Amino acid sequence: MNFQLDLIKDKVEFFEAASLQELEKKINTQIENNQAILLRVRSVSHQSAVVDDRIYYSAVVHFAAEA
Repeated sequence: MNFQLDLIKDKVEFFEAASLQELEKKINTQIENNQAILLRVRSVSHQSAVVDDRIYYSAVVHFAAEA
């Protein structure tokens, strides 16, 4: 039996929430999870939108392996 591991070099994750605090909590949780597989944050992009008088927040986080 042949066993081979491939390392994840890049990973992009999308997040959304109804508040900034909730969005930050989701991102921080995933940062901790990705540190376990040796990925670090390379960049973060975020924005907000108003839909039906409610503000929604979203973010895209690019994780990458350390060089």
